[in-house]
Amino acid sequence: MIDRTPDSPLDLNAGRAASQNAGPDNSDTSEVYSDLFGGPGGDSREYTEPPAPCVELPETEAPLSPHTLARSGLTLMQVGDLVMKQLHLHGQLLGVDVARHIRLPFQVVDEALRFLKDHKIIEVSSGDVIGTASYRFSLTELGRRRSREALEHCGYVGPAPVSLEQYVDQCRRQTVSTIDCDPVRLQEAFSQLVIRQHLLEELGPAVCSGKSIFIYGPPGNGKTRIAIGLGRFLNRYGGDIYVPYAIQTDSQIITVYDPTIHESTDDLDVAGDLAGYMTGQQGYTDGHVDLRWRRIRRPVVITGGELTLAMLDLQHFASSNFYTAPLHIKANGGVFLVDDFGRQIVSPSDLLNRWILPLEEGIDYLSLSTGKKFSVPFEQLIIFSTNLDPRELVDEAFLRRIRHKIEIGSPERELFTDIFKLTCELKTIHFNAAVVEYLFTNYYDHGKPPRSSDPRDLLEIISSICRFRRQPVLLTPELMAEAASRFFCQI
Repeated sequence: MIDRTPDSPLDLNAGRAASQNAGPDNSDTSEVYSDLFGGPGGDSREYTEPPAPCVELPETEAPLSPHTLARSGLTLMQVGDLVMKQLHLHGQLLGVDVARHIRLPFQVVDEALRFLKDHKIIEVSSGDVIGTASYRFSLTELGRRRSREALEHCGYVGPAPVSLEQYVDQCRRQTVSTIDCDPVRLQEAFSQLVIRQHLLEELGPAVCSGKSIFIYGPPGNGKTRIAIGLGRFLNRYGGDIYVPYAIQTDSQIITVYDPTIHESTDDLDVAGDLAGYMTGQQGYTDGHVDLRWRRIRRPVVITGGELTLAMLDLQHFASSNFYTAPLHIKANGGVFLVDDFGRQIVSPSDLLNRWILPLEEGIDYLSLSTGKKFSVPFEQLIIFSTNLDPRELVDEAFLRRIRHKIEIGSPERELFTDIFKLTCELKTIHFNAAVVEYLFTNYYDHGKPPRSSDPRDLLEIISSICRFRRQPVLLTPELMAEAASRFFCQI
């Protein structure tokens, strides 16, 4: 099997937060993302932009803009703290700019501005007669003390968070199980792959269920590519969903939107809406999207051997006293791929025990630094991919909770030949059927199983040999014999 294709929240302690959030080298993961979405990291010869979907994509019900403080899910003091921190950061701001920075309609922010002004926390340094939106606000001496206290309590400075209840409600509206998956759409999403017959008939029901998938088999046969194909299907055919910049629970802020993971599709809409949305024009916010949320393609989060149990918990920035959501929560509504399962730093049993309840009930429990636990939706298509023996990794109790088990074995000769032909096409090398005959006669018919990755690896060796000898790349049995002797040698 071969693949044919190749404005975030601001923290005043951003440098320290970023260093705490940095993980181990994820070069392999970056390469996989490149294969999924394309881009400068991939091989341009092997990437062809797939055609745009010819079907109408489903629309997720958008969260609507709150036209009152009560509908925002926040208290007056919570909005007031966000206003003070913005003024602390910028010095002075127009009323409309305060609303723009925290992504709330001006009529909601206006209530907080009036409250802070009445309590001598902010003052008007200048303004026009057209209204509060045009007033320029700054902090008083009392306000500067209060803003420093607010920043010590929580260093998050960005779009206002949504309530946990609002987040849970939105996640339930955009679950993976609501995606319309049929043979035509799935075939289009996998049109860039060469796969065995009937594989899509196994994958399709797994996507429709929205439950977990266990993909297993010997190495080099495309398990990761198939998982990426499922991600491509959700990304292109699953319709857009919404994620908040941040959520709030128990007076703690947790960032969710991550531009390194979430591919936004509303950039033009946001830019065009901000002015009218924030000015509080009568009726403007009715029916408009809440700009504390971003519209994104369904996310695809890929982890490999670097995955640890700590990465599945809230990441707390002690210097700033706010949190960022774990990877699997950022994957809600999309795909979470655990690649090379069984080769993580954490043991398979510990990892699986961590997920028994989420897989069974569709919810996960996260803990704040205070020790308080709260539940969040676990609404993604989770895929485990491994080349190890599943019976040595997991017990029957866990396998029962993984609804779909799909084996990806070694390719038959006909499929192997198709893969070889396509690999030659991608590398602009003329295909010669004699080299496939040589491989089966000398290796594959004598107990060595063929792998879907063998054509790519062998052709790379042949290309290197020819480049070193300054001769054209010609696919001959003699060159294949030389490449195979190096590649298949016993060490």
